[in-house]
Amino acid sequence: MSLDERKLEVLRAIVQDYVATQEPVGSKALVERHHLGVSPATVRNDMAALEDEGYIHQPHTSAGRVPTNRGYRLFVDKLSRVKPLSPAERRAIEQFLVGAVDLDDVVHRSVRLLAQLTRQVAVVQYPSLSRSSVRHLELVPVSTTRIILVMIADTGRVEQRLVELPGPTPADDVTELRRLINDKLGGRRLIDTPPLVEALSDEVPQNLRPAMAVLSSVLLETLVERTEERVALAGTSNLARGTMYDFQGTLRPILEALEEQVILLKLFGEMEPSTRVLIGDENEIEDLRSTSVVSTGYGPGVTVVGGMGVLGPTRMDYPGTIATVRAVARYVGDLLAQG
Repeated sequence: MSLDERKLEVLRAIVQDYVATQEPVGSKALVERHHLGVSPATVRNDMAALEDEGYIHQPHTSAGRVPTNRGYRLFVDKLSRVKPLSPAERRAIEQFLVGAVDLDDVVHRSVRLLAQLTRQVAVVQYPSLSRSSVRHLELVPVSTTRIILVMIADTGRVEQRLVELPGPTPADDVTELRRLINDKLGGRRLIDTPPLVEALSDEVPQNLRPAMAVLSSVLLETLVERTEERVALAGTSNLARGTMYDFQGTLRPILEALEEQVILLKLFGEMEPSTRVLIGDENEIEDLRSTSVVSTGYGPGVTVVGGMGVLGPTRMDYPGTIATVRAVARYVGDLLAQG
């Protein structure tokens, strides 16, 4: 084993021990716990070299060392092997998610599951409307002049609006309006619908135009102009399990940052199919630079419609966390594909 390979093995051992014990790691403990095949003096020399290179550091006057953000990054990029989930873990994920009755239930079950399995803060973004297509539009009469417009997206997301019609509208006319709208918009991506919606008023029979004009304006607002994205959050109490080494300063700035939807969307809403790991200072949000974020996109098949992941201290079980986030994302994608 070359010097560099050996130093990398020492770094791997330090990261694994520190994550497991939450205590700074000394050379004696490394020699006792890991079969490194070298003397304690050699391990001490390797630790000194790793410290000089900025991969580990000595907190306070402790005799042990802890990984730096740079050390964690090298560990994630080169050293960590994603832990395969056990059959029991896979069954637990499947059973927890399979009973979900609708999209809200899927999202809330997923975020609770991620928080429980990783013991971190979990975030799941609802499927983005900008990535969705129209599955079906329903018009439900409430009275002769009021109907509820319900839009169901292919991702299971449901939006509904109460619409005041310009005058009494017979049930047969409502049925015809429903048919015309679905013929025009069914299966279309939401971002492609504005010109189609605008054309509807001109294409329908004269007697339906006043009602269609009102419906069109509500459709535009519901399908296109409504850019609000939603996220679900769970497990913030897990942050309190950290040690004095986990977070510089207090938890308050971290908790306040997690209350901002725009910050959560920035961290978890980029929706790449690959897994992304942000460690410490790599996070552009200053209040979260003592944390790490593991995130990935999810969706039916190869389509990514939302993001999910976890946030916790940089002292994180990266291999286990990455495997869990990927597995939950895959199961949620399969559920959406079935819907």
